[in-house]
Amino acid sequence: MPEASREAAITRTSVIHPWLGGGHGRRNGPEALEEAISLARAIDLEIKDARVLPVKRPRAGTFLGKGQVEELRFQVASSSIDLVFVDTALSPVQQRNLEQQLQAKVIDRTGLILDIFGARAATREGVLQVEMAALTYQRSRLVRSWTHLERQRGGLGFVGGPGESQLEIDRRLIGQRIARLRRELDGVAAMRGQHRNARRKVPWPTVALVGYTNAGKSTLFNRLTGAGVYADDRLFATLDPTMRALDLGRGMRAILSDTVGFVSDLPETLVAAFRATLEEVTEASLIVHVRNAHHPEHELQAADVMAVLANLGIDELDASERMVTVYNKLDLLDDDSASRLRACVGRQGDATVISARTGEGLDDLVDLVTRHLGGSQRLVELSVPVKDGAAIGFLYRHAEVVERSDGDHDIRFKVRIQTSDLGRFHKRFPHPALSCPQ
Repeated sequence: MPEASREAAITRTSVIHPWLGGGHGRRNGPEALEEAISLARAIDLEIKDARVLPVKRPRAGTFLGKGQVEELRFQVASSSIDLVFVDTALSPVQQRNLEQQLQAKVIDRTGLILDIFGARAATREGVLQVEMAALTYQRSRLVRSWTHLERQRGGLGFVGGPGESQLEIDRRLIGQRIARLRRELDGVAAMRGQHRNARRKVPWPTVALVGYTNAGKSTLFNRLTGAGVYADDRLFATLDPTMRALDLGRGMRAILSDTVGFVSDLPETLVAAFRATLEEVTEASLIVHVRNAHHPEHELQAADVMAVLANLGIDELDASERMVTVYNKLDLLDDDSASRLRACVGRQGDATVISARTGEGLDDLVDLVTRHLGGSQRLVELSVPVKDGAAIGFLYRHAEVVERSDGDHDIRFKVRIQTSDLGRFHKRFPHPALSCPQ
């Protein structure tokens, strides 16, 4: 997988956010444009023009209106624009038609996010995940003749141009490559499962940080664990997951996991490709949702995060049982805003306010995490029907199985399990406990 495109730093770019408005687009146009600009800057594109274009009804051929396309063509020609980033999902036909009419390379939101992930992937797993997502996306765009794939650059980016030799790839070859990547990623998922099983033998509860990109997760991760994870004020600064031990005091420890940030309209191909990585979230004892309290649209960002979690199988009930919310970047708020936020959060039992940059509020956060994890493990005996494979799997994933006795109809387990996980087990599988917790 390539580094950031070598040509990206000198690629003169026009950023366009088509704003549907009228209830069709949830976000404010200027705020959405700022995010689009941040995405473009994440791979060092040279932004020469940025604008919001109101779109009443997307056109089948170009998405944008005829007059808007004509205006853009003039802007592209007069400013020598190389790349037009249209901040929405374009169909292959719309992308091709815009390129022909604008006489410039066109990239949509999905393509740019894939480019960013391709530039940031640092591990073998990350490379495989991004490549599979990119190929899945590209397979639907063979109509573009693959001018963005070339041997000289050897990559899967969408921003750069062709080299001396162009790859001629058809659907069959792409399908074969995706199948090979899927087999390798299945191996990654199996390996991660083995690592989780090994961690459960300790066993420490796992705590996963999730949140919108640039919410401050990696800064918080470093504050809590002393790790040197790369953290920067840019979108998708962290791609590959990192885990460290977290000391919660009073002899209690946990495993803290930092994960990739989410974003609105995150490509489904990326969510699917990163499912092995994101299983660290689905299997976590506690999810810490980090929100950028300084951002004017942090409520909408939170909704986007919950949508991705739902896509991973974490429904509202599950989230309410094992999620706490952290309002970050307190240091960027003025006194009045900070006071209002504290008063609002103070009425919630599962939230707190912090500044990961200054360290303010971290003790309260650690106390919140400790309370939700239950503070200690419990030793219980459970009787599970032989046919209830889901319940049996839950115990092996989330508890340390001390003893097991197989009967004709039921299996008796003695397990050491976190209080929070035991509560989840009883809600999902109402099997009787055979003895009181010790």
